[in-house]
Amino acid sequence: MTDEAGTMMTIIPMLIVGLPLAGFLLNGLAGKKFASENISGIIGCGTVGASFILSAVVFIELLGRAPGERAVTVRLFEWISAGSLSVRAAYQVDQLSVLMLLIVTGVGFLIHVYSVGYMHGDPAFWRFFAYLNLFIFMMLNLVLADNFLLMFLGWEGVGLCSYLLIGFWHDRKFDTGGYGAGKALTSDAAKKAFIVNRIGDMGFLIAMFMIFAATGTLRFSTIFTQAPAHFAANDPLIIGITLLLFLGATGKSAQIPLYVWLPDAMAGPTPVSALIHAATMVTAGVYMVARCSVLFVLAPATMEVVAVIGIATAFFAATMGLVQNDIKKILAYSTVSQLGYMFTGLGVGAFSAGLFHVMTHAFFKALLFLGAGAVIHSLHDEQDVRKMGGLRKFMPSTYRTQLIAALAIAGVPPLAGFFSKDEILWKTFSDGSVAIWAIGWITAGLTAFYMFRMMTMVFEGEPRFGHDTHPHEAPATMLVPLVVLAGASVVGGFLGVPHALGGGNLIETWLDPVFERSMRILPETSHGSLPMEYLLMAMSVGIGLAGIFLARRIYGSDPGIAERAARRFPGITGVLRGKYYVDEIYDAVIVEPLKAASRIVLWKGMDVGIIDAAVNGVAKTVNWLSSRAGRIQSGNVSHYGTAVLVGIGLILGILLFR
Repeated sequence: MTDEAGTMMTIIPMLIVGLPLAGFLLNGLAGKKFASENISGIIGCGTVGASFILSAVVFIELLGRAPGERAVTVRLFEWISAGSLSVRAAYQVDQLSVLMLLIVTGVGFLIHVYSVGYMHGDPAFWRFFAYLNLFIFMMLNLVLADNFLLMFLGWEGVGLCSYLLIGFWHDRKFDTGGYGAGKALTSDAAKKAFIVNRIGDMGFLIAMFMIFAATGTLRFSTIFTQAPAHFAANDPLIIGITLLLFLGATGKSAQIPLYVWLPDAMAGPTPVSALIHAATMVTAGVYMVARCSVLFVLAPATMEVVAVIGIATAFFAATMGLVQNDIKKILAYSTVSQLGYMFTGLGVGAFSAGLFHVMTHAFFKALLFLGAGAVIHSLHDEQDVRKMGGLRKFMPSTYRTQLIAALAIAGVPPLAGFFSKDEILWKTFSDGSVAIWAIGWITAGLTAFYMFRMMTMVFEGEPRFGHDTHPHEAPATMLVPLVVLAGASVVGGFLGVPHALGGGNLIETWLDPVFERSMRILPETSHGSLPMEYLLMAMSVGIGLAGIFLARRIYGSDPGIAERAARRFPGITGVLRGKYYVDEIYDAVIVEPLKAASRIVLWKGMDVGIIDAAVNGVAKTVNWLSSRAGRIQSGNVSHYGTAVLVGIGLILGILLFR
């Protein structure tokens, strides 16, 4: 790594991060005074758009360098110095951070532009864009940080911003989903996201303490260079550190057991859902594990945990997505499932493949959410797919872009999702994890099924919305980002065409220097034969096409099949619609006991029994003493005279007999 950056490479990263911060400050402090959606929109979109352009400049600058010289450190200032702890604010610009820069600012810019149309007329329009800009600022700090502490600052920052944005319409209610579920305030969903993430953050924080205790530093380059000297392979210390880091990742990236916040995060405005699910917060955990790949490869036991948790999350989230009726909830469980794929790739050592799927997923998932937002916007906030239908003829452009995104996530070639998902499945199989590959393969079929269930129920058949509803295409500010993302979903996969198909896998080549040290530590694996790769590729495409055909057959040609199946298997349907009752189990096992313990121990025991009792006891004692002392001040002069004479007599007696 080049320890010092040149003048341009010092200024540009600072501008990339600083521009969204400036947008936040301008809209946050003066947005209400502007009282203009145009001004707030231009500030919000312009700052992120400029950051994207500058990120592209950095990418081009690094591209012109030799692979070994594409990593530089941008020193800002000395941040913390206390005893042996010395942390500087500095950015690490390399192939991995630049890839994330392009994703965050590029997709983030399109979401900002879309928000101009979606949030039109909202009285807090300026505040919404201030929060969006702050979100981008925090995410950029997270991906550019050259040490754990600065990364943690960005990590906590995106958690705070998610709370602010999910609960933006804090007084509105949303359907919590499942059997017997009712309505909850969006502010409750925001609190749930914030609290669940704090559990993972605790793991991240403890891991940082352990890393500093073992290495004496928090700087990535120093830790990763010296990691083999500090940590023996599969040593309990490195296993503990990586498991705690992964706990943090399960919170941010919604993996088992901390995924429960993400479906409820749909309570926020749709652009927020797209930003959280596609370009920023949920990819933070994937990025962190990839950045710390050197530590993880030293702990093969943790790598197995990452792969198993990832594939389990992918499968279970996909099964829950099969029966959801809220269009955004379908996409939410899809996000959880796709994140599981990414962690599966990381767990088998396919770090580049996992990051490749982060990129392609950002394209088609942002497109799916923004398209869903266009549908909701057109149907006056209706989100139930059972009350849609026939929108293809009313919203042809939206339909075409959504079809591209659905085909991409279903893994249909030559769209982006095919290349990235197939790369993960192939790397998993060639690593020898055949059982994990099989579950991933089945999950690919489930993904195609629930996505085209949604597409069929929303866009095909006869309209099921009210006669007073007149669907229409979204305005240009909402439609143009859909078209751009559709284009990216078509061509984005060609950056990772595998060698088996005659490509050079440009993403893997670009990221190889970042993971070179990790790959040297990983044991060699049999990469399988070329015919086997072709066979697995065909099987992957085949199960995706089967899922598409089955969904269109059931929900298009004969919708009664689904109803008959639900009646025939009520137990399975109930479990899936109840989301495996995980929320209910958490509520019964953790939430309610904590509330009861708080009520009995903290409130009745500590608060009432000790604190209130002590305060009230002091008050009662003072009251008793004052009532007794008050009798002295009776107001009767004869009493005062008698007391004076008695006092004089006592004093004289003491003096005489002493």
